[in-house]
Amino acid sequence: MLNVAVLGKWHVHAWGYANETNTSKIAKVSAVWDADACRGKAWAEELKAEFIPELDEVLARKDIDAVIVGNETTAHFEVINKAALAGKHIFTEKALAPKLSECRIIRESVIKSGKNFVISYPHLGRPLIKFAKKLVDDGVLGKICTVRSRVAHNGVSGNWLPEYWFEEKDAAGGSMMDLGCHPMYLISYFGGKPVRVSGLFNAPFGSKVDENAVATVEFENGTIGIAETGFISKDSPNSFEIYGSEGCMTATSESNIRLSSTKIADIPAYIKENLPSESPSPLSVFLNACANGEKTPAELGIDAACALTELLESAYISDRENRIVTIK
Repeated sequence: MLNVAVLGKWHVHAWGYANETNTSKIAKVSAVWDADACRGKAWAEELKAEFIPELDEVLARKDIDAVIVGNETTAHFEVINKAALAGKHIFTEKALAPKLSECRIIRESVIKSGKNFVISYPHLGRPLIKFAKKLVDDGVLGKICTVRSRVAHNGVSGNWLPEYWFEEKDAAGGSMMDLGCHPMYLISYFGGKPVRVSGLFNAPFGSKVDENAVATVEFENGTIGIAETGFISKDSPNSFEIYGSEGCMTATSESNIRLSSTKIADIPAYIKENLPSESPSPLSVFLNACANGEKTPAELGIDAACALTELLESAYISDRENRIVTIK
């Protein structure tokens, strides 16, 4: 049985990760740490786990095999880097850290540790994204020119996100730093190396952080990516579009995929035959790999995590300084 420590309940997904761990049959939450001792103690009691008040004490425990990081985004650097230096397997909520300089230090520590690292990029496992990747790999769409991804909800306009979610000192940003991670890593997955980034953010409902955001990215191969997100969109589908010289695919769900291509005669049959199943969750991939002594996939790894922060940081600089950011 894999012994896991959960580090922080600040993130809204932290409870879900703990529950998934305890129902996995291969791992259990053995310990809890939180910078907020009252919150941590209450959560530890709920999980029937040991509360350990000091982070260094948790990480020094030989009986803790892995950690799940769910604390404040701005504190990720300290917590994740310490966990890597302590030789723990690491699963973290996105983003890895707000600054690329911090991510590079974490990366060195993770590589030196030789342990597994997984960041939560669940949309990569969606059937429609896996299908789009197959289309690209098989050349069905020709040369890719544009990738667009939108992930948004009404957490602000619907008034259901917690107030602490809008504290920049903890969250490091707003909708783009949180929900916007998903479209950002998706366009990066298809685009590759970025060379120019622009960001345009605003807060029409008056939050202290961005509520509505769009980033555009030019990639080295000529593809342009568009990442859209927000906290003020009611019933917005998680839409994905990819356009190429020989065809395009647009989708708002796995049951609503539109494909055109000069290379395929029977489009409906092709979709039906090639639509893959959904992948296990990133946390499930992580726990199984750690329990079985296997390596985790690169698309959920440390380099992919660093690539996301590079886009996020550049987009925020672009919006703040009203300019296009060039990446060398």
